[in-house]
Amino acid sequence: MDIYDKINELYDKRRQVQLGGGDERIDKQHEKGKWTARERIDYLVDEGSFVELNPFIEHRHNDFGMNGKEAPGEGVVTGYGKIHGKPIYLFAQDFTVFGGALGEMHAKKIAAVMDLAVKNGTPFIGLNDSGGARIQEGVSSLDGYGQVFYRNSIYSGVIPQISVIMGPCAGGAVYSPAITDFVIMVEKSSQMFITGPKVIETVTGEKISSEDLGGADVHNSLSGNAHIKAENEAEALDAVRQLVQYLPQNSKEKPPILEVDESDDYRPDLTDKIPFDPIRPYDVRTIIDEVVDEGSFFEIHSDFAKNIVVGFGRLKGESVGLICNQPKYMAGGLDIDSSDKAARFIRFCDSFNIPLITFEDVTGFFPGIKQEHGGIIRHGAKILYAYSEATVPKLTVITRKAYGGAYVALNSKSIGADLVYAWPNAEIAVMGPEGAANIIFAKEIQESEAPEETRQNKINEYREKFANPYVAAGLGMIDDVIDPRETRLTLIKALDMLRNKHEDRPYKKHGNIPL
Repeated sequence: MDIYDKINELYDKRRQVQLGGGDERIDKQHEKGKWTARERIDYLVDEGSFVELNPFIEHRHNDFGMNGKEAPGEGVVTGYGKIHGKPIYLFAQDFTVFGGALGEMHAKKIAAVMDLAVKNGTPFIGLNDSGGARIQEGVSSLDGYGQVFYRNSIYSGVIPQISVIMGPCAGGAVYSPAITDFVIMVEKSSQMFITGPKVIETVTGEKISSEDLGGADVHNSLSGNAHIKAENEAEALDAVRQLVQYLPQNSKEKPPILEVDESDDYRPDLTDKIPFDPIRPYDVRTIIDEVVDEGSFFEIHSDFAKNIVVGFGRLKGESVGLICNQPKYMAGGLDIDSSDKAARFIRFCDSFNIPLITFEDVTGFFPGIKQEHGGIIRHGAKILYAYSEATVPKLTVITRKAYGGAYVALNSKSIGADLVYAWPNAEIAVMGPEGAANIIFAKEIQESEAPEETRQNKINEYREKFANPYVAAGLGMIDDVIDPRETRLTLIKALDMLRNKHEDRPYKKHGNIPL
């Protein structure tokens, strides 16, 4: 035997690993409409850029029939590659090998590549497709999950972490994606749940399918556990490629600035996008599309808590995070879910040096017994905390209404906004003119010979005195009242002025956000 025989042996072993669970199991994967782990990686990363790590790792357990059983690649492919020319690290679970079940060495591969991602300051992407813990390995598999969870937590805010659910993700396996920054799910083929339908039926008597319990629709619209829903695997991986373009490589860098065609930043159509009547609904996305670079808005959590819209956009090629009330739903009021949605997005942007722009048109925090008993106080406080904590450039545009505590919570000057602008039709007050007049002038209205006429006069009087931007501007709470058509231009200039912003906070180990 010579060196060439050894080289041939190497290639034979490598081919065996790359075959995963074999042709029959690969065919079954394809029959389900799913790609293999390696097919997913090839689609995700730039062509020819993927380098595999630890392909020859093997399990070392002999109990419950594991003796002599081969698990090529240990059921997970790990390594690094590039997306749009920038390096990323990743893992892709291989469902053709033990159903992608996580064992001791499977977890060791993932932990090792996560450590490399942090050492090199690059985003980390997980492609999840697993039946859960490898039961035959007992507590070793549970310890393996802990190794991954720990790294997800400690590396949070250090490098961007993105999870794509492309098959089952059950039991303890769901906690790793839940800690990561973004979760993308594929319709019909991916599910997440702590306990599956059979266990639930046994324990509680409730009958439900896997899809209705933990499918992409459920987690994108009801639970909020997922951020993006894709029709198929290609669309899910395209979303990853699109998302990373808005992000820096790590917390020490700023997001990339893309080259854009020079355009006129004066937007005359903005005056027609919002109804002058303060109670008429509209879609805030029409405002966003007019302000950001054309086609650059990338919405996050679009199906969850629809009364607030969050996502990434660009201004002159620069990434920004947008937090916008949505009058189309619940009059744009803030409730429990929208508070959680906004606060987490704000904290992500602050972690990775992405400036925040808030478009505010809010009636207040949503009233009701269910909201109060559900903890609206605690959840609403998350928005206040997130904005106050953030040190990135923070800009606010009040487009129509800004009432009560919600005005304060949505990046007001008092909680640290760098610049706050208002359109000339904006109403900034403790509450709307109708409610305020009914309280302030209650006795006068009641004793009047024409109570309804008196009431209307008092509403108009309150609106004229307080429900406008000039009282707040006179007190320095608004930096300027601007022509709506100059909103984009104003924000571009403000971001340019704030480009070198630096703001320190008092030393602490970490704060205690009201969770």
